[in-house]
Amino acid sequence: MEQEGTRINKFLSEVGYCSRREADKLLEQGRITINGKVPELGTKVLPTDEVRVNGKLISEREEPKIYLALNKPVGIECTTNQSVKNNIVDFVNYPERIFPIGRLDKDSEGLIIMTNDGDIVNKILRARNNNEKEYIVTVNKPITDRFIKRMSAGVPILDTVTKECRVEKISNTTFRIFLTQGLNRQIRRMCEYFDYTVVALKRIRIINISLDVPVGKYREITKTEMAELNRLIGDSTKTEEGSLPKTEKTLVNKKPAPTKDRKDFKKKFAEQRPLRNERRNTRDK
Repeated sequence: MEQEGTRINKFLSEVGYCSRREADKLLEQGRITINGKVPELGTKVLPTDEVRVNGKLISEREEPKIYLALNKPVGIECTTNQSVKNNIVDFVNYPERIFPIGRLDKDSEGLIIMTNDGDIVNKILRARNNNEKEYIVTVNKPITDRFIKRMSAGVPILDTVTKECRVEKISNTTFRIFLTQGLNRQIRRMCEYFDYTVVALKRIRIINISLDVPVGKYREITKTEMAELNRLIGDSTKTEEGSLPKTEKTLVNKKPAPTKDRKDFKKKFAEQRPLRNERRNTRDK
């Protein structure tokens, strides 16, 4: 009878080495071995197997889970690749191996959760789970009511339309935005679409965890906060973000941006299609 095993990415997340997504990257780079051989994606680890990352033996162990709330400064990269200058792992310099949950742009500051718990990462990050994050944004010119309305309704960026969201004006050039998505540089791209430039962006909340430490500092997330967080994400799916069903991967908004904007977007998208195809063909050669 064939022994059951644990998929290599799940194994590395469970022992606290890295997240599943990071494990997949390490696997693609050939930096993981099982019994001296580089495994394929999805290979399972048996209790008798010897797993190494960059030649270092990884042993299955029980260790306390670490959850930190860090106020990331501008200029720090949210990567575990320590060959990258100003990476977040070296910046925090924590005595145990930890990694960030998700990303925050190098040009942005604010709350990011650091952990050694690979299983919680997917639950927090999945867009379909509607986990809310709150940001304070300052732009380069006066904010109008029309800008707030259009930002809230859904903005065409990255070949899709963003989900409806709540946007609140704070001052002449500052607003608060609540997102359940995490598209690449989403807020900056949304503002750019309406000819605004972000000059400062700070994340102040992830679900129930709020930012309450100075820039560059971190604190342990309390047991009470973790209990509430686990309750809120308890029904979340852990499906990998990149493998969402087609019906969910294309974000359709019932109240999209004004018709003129959508027509402009469709026209621009159609005009750029030959260029995208040419780039794709070039990459395939």
